[in-house]
Parts: sequence; structure tokens; C-alpha cells
Amino acid sequence: MNQGTLYIVATPIGNLGDMSPRAIETLRQVNLIAAEDTRHSKHLLVQQGVDTPLQACHEHNEAQLAPRLIERMQAGESIALISDAGTPLMSDPGYRLVRAAHQAGIRVSPVPGACAAIAALSASGLATDRFLYAGFSPHKAAARQQFFRELSERTETLVFYESSHRVVASVEDMLQVFGADREVVLAREISKTFETIHKTMLEELPGWLQNDANQQKGEFVIVLQGAKGDFDQKTLSLEAVLVPLLGELSVKQASALAAKITGIKKNQVYKIALELNSR
Repeated sequence: MNQGTLYIVATPIGNLGDMSPRAIETLRQVNLIAAEDTRHSKHLLVQQGVDTPLQACHEHNEAQLAPRLIERMQAGESIALISDAGTPLMSDPGYRLVRAAHQAGIRVSPVPGACAAIAALSASGLATDRFLYAGFSPHKAAARQQFFRELSERTETLVFYESSHRVVASVEDMLQVFGADREVVLAREISKTFETIHKTMLEELPGWLQNDANQQKGEFVIVLQGAKGDFDQKTLSLEAVLVPLLGELSVKQASALAAKITGIKKNQVYKIALELNSR
């Protein structure tokens, strides 16, 4: 018997017109739809004329559920995975099921569609050739600031998700960690009635948000300019120091010495030393 397929199906993030014909047809044809929240997804499926059975698959039951779903696909059934909105696994459940499917030799097929992170990036006017999707920042202030500090020297454009409960605190922490002179885009309620794409400098964003309570509501993507070119130059100088040191010392010893010489943080030096050592 042929095995079934696990389809990863993107659903709209706001405007129902973004539901693709292929996504609708896939959801109609599979034997089961694994959904993050069946109550939420039921409304979408009814609107699209889909009556395929639903199974809840969320962070609390995914590990236990995955083996049963794998067994069904091994027996020939096909299953579609959807999240509450957008592309599954983008800060949503599904990783365990997809990984288990690969391990079992089951075909995994994406059905592309809406993704808030990519939509915001495409409209940001910031560099798109290299970007880092960082997802949601931690809830607590100290952990959130440390999270931002670990990203502060990355030169790629940074993409974050944020909730209405923490968006003001998060942009204030961003300003404190990343500094005032970075461009930033706040994308709110993408594809919905009150969509906002607001581009400014990071020093201006906290005040702009605080002055308009309506802009603090909804779902957010924050797109932040990466570290500027002076860090690129530091990295080049660091490599010039590291290369001869790696020829004589261990990665750990070379990193420690190079950090003292250049003044660059030890963890950043160590990462670059590992990359150089693997070439």
C-alpha cells in the first residue's frame, strides 16, 4: 500500500481572498486536517466549503499525537496541517509532526500562501537579500533585553513577531539595546481592514505607538535594520587576527586571545572562529 502525504497548508492571515484555490482543493481531498485550534479553523473551512474532519494539533498534544498521525499516513491516508493563520510552523506548532514524517519516509509537501513575516519584509523597504526571522521575543523584560543583545551585532535585517500586550515594552527595549539610529518598520494587522505599515527610525517608534492607542492593537511584525557596516569592517579585521591564531592554537584559545586584541565580544569571536576553522 502506498503511503499518504503530509501537506503543510498556508491559510490567510486576514483577508480571506488570500486563500489559494490549491489550498482549498487540498483541504477538501485529504482524509484529515490537523489544526492548531479546531474552533478557529472551523469557521474558515465552512466559509470555503471544506467539510474534512478536524483534529486538534497544538503545542500541548503534538508530541503524543504525532505517532498516531504517522500511522494513519503509513496506512495510506493523507493529512493537511494548518495553523490559526498564515504558514504553519512560523512560531506555530508542527515541527514535531513534520520531523516525524521525514523520519518515517512520508512525503511532506508545502502548499504555499500567506506568511506575515515575508509580507512585512516585502513591504518594509529594508534589505531583503539577507534576513533573520527571530520570531517572538521573551515575555519578561530581562530575558527580552538579553535576547535583543544577542542579535545586536547581526548585519542581516531582523524580523520579529509581537503581540499587542507587549509591543510597547518590546520597542522600548529595542531602542535601549539596538540604539536610536536604525530604520524600523512596524507592520500591524497585515491584509486586514486597519492594516498599518509604518516606517521610521527606532528612536521615534516608542513615542509614536504610545501616542495612538489604536496602533497598539492587533498582531504585529517588526522589521529592523541590521547592524551597520562598521561591524562588517570589525569582522574583517577579526578574521585577519584569527586566521594565524587558529593555525597555532585551539579554537577556544584563539578566540579568547582574539577577543582581547580586538575588543569584540567573546561569543561573537568564538562563532566566527568556528566558521573559519571548518573551512
